[in-house]
Amino acid sequence: MAGPSGKPDPTPRLRIDKWLWQARFFRSRSLAAEAVEGGHFRVNGQPIAKPGREVAPGDTLTFPQGGRIRLIRVTALGLRRGPATEAQGLYIDLDRAPGPRDPLE
Repeated sequence: MAGPSGKPDPTPRLRIDKWLWQARFFRSRSLAAEAVEGGHFRVNGQPIAKPGREVAPGDTLTFPQGGRIRLIRVTALGLRRGPATEAQGLYIDLDRAPGPRDPLE
């Protein structure tokens, strides 16, 4: 992909449907693609509706999932769909609900 100057952009990128699947937000890549095509996804605040839209580390994703709105920052691109612990290393959940307080505090 070329940058604004016409030169190739060295930033590694990955299709959003593939990234969402690798990060385990969806059970299959086709489900991720359908969700993106539904038009309720934003990348860095810009609405998208194409599963071929590429994401890179540093991008912020906003999308509905399971009755809540997810706000996620991409920190890495996966090489495969690995275990959940590996998938959690691909992003930071910016809207993580605080856990219950320790009653001993």
